[in-house]
Amino acid sequence: MGDRGGAGGSRRRRSGGPRHSSQDGGSGGRAAAEEEARDAAAGPDLGGGGDAPAPVPGEDEAADAGSGPRELRCHQVQDSLFSSDSGFSNYRGILNWCVVMLILSNARLFLENLIKYGILVDPIQVVSLFLKDPYSWPALCLVLAANVFALAAFQVERRLAVGALTERAGLLLHAANLATVLCLPAAVAFLVESITPVGSVLALLVYTILFLKLFSYRDVNLWCRERRAGAGGGLLAGARAPDPSPSGAKKTDGVPGSRSVSYPDNLTHRDLYYFLFAPTLCYELNFPRSPRIRKRFLLRRIFEMLFFTQLQWMVPTIQNSMKPFKDMDYSRIIERLLKLAVPNHLIWLIFFYWFFHSCLNAVAELMQFADREFYRDWWNSESVTYFWQNWNIPVHKWCNRHFYKPLLRRGISKWVARMGVFLGSAFFHEYLVSIPLRMFRLWAFAGMMAQIPLAWIVSRFLRGNYGNAAVWLTLIIGQPVAVLMYVHDYYVLNHEAAQAGAAPLPVPPGHS
Repeated sequence: MGDRGGAGGSRRRRSGGPRHSSQDGGSGGRAAAEEEARDAAAGPDLGGGGDAPAPVPGEDEAADAGSGPRELRCHQVQDSLFSSDSGFSNYRGILNWCVVMLILSNARLFLENLIKYGILVDPIQVVSLFLKDPYSWPALCLVLAANVFALAAFQVERRLAVGALTERAGLLLHAANLATVLCLPAAVAFLVESITPVGSVLALLVYTILFLKLFSYRDVNLWCRERRAGAGGGLLAGARAPDPSPSGAKKTDGVPGSRSVSYPDNLTHRDLYYFLFAPTLCYELNFPRSPRIRKRFLLRRIFEMLFFTQLQWMVPTIQNSMKPFKDMDYSRIIERLLKLAVPNHLIWLIFFYWFFHSCLNAVAELMQFADREFYRDWWNSESVTYFWQNWNIPVHKWCNRHFYKPLLRRGISKWVARMGVFLGSAFFHEYLVSIPLRMFRLWAFAGMMAQIPLAWIVSRFLRGNYGNAAVWLTLIIGQPVAVLMYVHDYYVLNHEAAQAGAAPLPVPPGHS
């Protein structure tokens, strides 16, 4: 009886259309008319942002039994709220409940580890992560030396702009400069004993970002020279793509007194360093600018950065996972993996918010950089491809602008171009992990390349909510697997080898 009319009846009810029923025989028309009159008197539904069903007519006046005629009907065609046909979408309360439960469950884990193991992270240990020798600062020296490569690219572009270098010579100089940007920190991380793994990661990350920025800097200035040559020597006001549009320069109007910059007037130290510190990997002559620095917004982002949670409550779980891996106890390995999955995933989510929202927005606010699209709704991903296209927008824009589309313009197929993007991403993931740890296991590389068949499987066999669940499952389970593999190998190579070297030699029988 209640399902008569199906989902269509439910939608007609929500749209305010007329209702008809044959349930009451000849009085059905009069009952429907009375119900419509009561609905009109009750006014529009304002509850739940338009997502909740309309209140039952006369429900608020149920206590006043003599105020009107008795209700002959109290049921109507409607779906349960959790049904997809109900049109209900306001789940904010359930989301808040999930957040509260997540905080409570992880607060218990934090207190349990604090009681069992004490404070595992102290200031001396934090400093030791960055420095082995207080008189040797190789990671900091590497970061400061990065200015040399930025200025080298700047000088090459200055000479190309005035015709002092040919395009071929400029290409060779840029290629040598970019190759050195990747090779120098890797060599220092391998050869200098005083550099720590954490210091190596930070230095390599800075140089990787510098590599991507200088690559974009060279490309955009080349496109400007090509447009200038094609226009017969005219200047170009703004460039963001191989076919740049001057209308992009209008985005600077948000800053009082700002003016659009044309090539080669953009080749200044101020312009170069603004780009190097801006929260983007893609260069353009005229970045969109915000009119002022919002102090409250900036203070909120800085507070979020300082409130970043300590990671010490995950350390015992990782340490306790080493023995099952060493003994190849598969049941215990799976148990430790599942135990590590939730805290690892929570830390990844916290890091995502801390970096992509708090840190990048704080830097953008200080620099009045107005393009704040650092991420999109990757949490709604129904395919692996959608996730990789939306969780890290600065990297996605760079790959699309300077790698994927140039390959398509050269006649490369879309499938091969996508393979190239994943291959490049896999290389940089392994570059940022294996070199600081001084071991090559290719777990990160294999994990990234495995995204290609995984993306095909999810898009081919799983759709909608099932595809979204598959994406979340790969994020929750896949990352702990890689973490445990690297931690296990690093533990075996360093700690167990050191313990074996420190063990006393056995004394032969008959010798004191």
